[in-house]
Amino acid sequence: MNNENQLVYDVTDIQKILGLSRSKVYLWLEEVYKLKIPFKVNKIGKLYKIPKNSFDKWIAGNCES
Repeated sequence: MNNENQLVYDVTDIQKILGLSRSKVYLWLEEVYKLKIPFKVNKIGKLYKIPKNSFDKWIAGNCES
């Protein structure tokens, strides 16, 4: 995390940013992935990759819908 060239967050990054447990993050990201809101989530196999730009806009209050 905090790499300026980083294009995506992973589950560990989201955990650290939001202060949530790993299991909570996985459950939540699965829901976000299915609903396609409030930000983009890409799923590669069982891995979740969250585009940094999309997540950062959401966390700043500029939700995508």
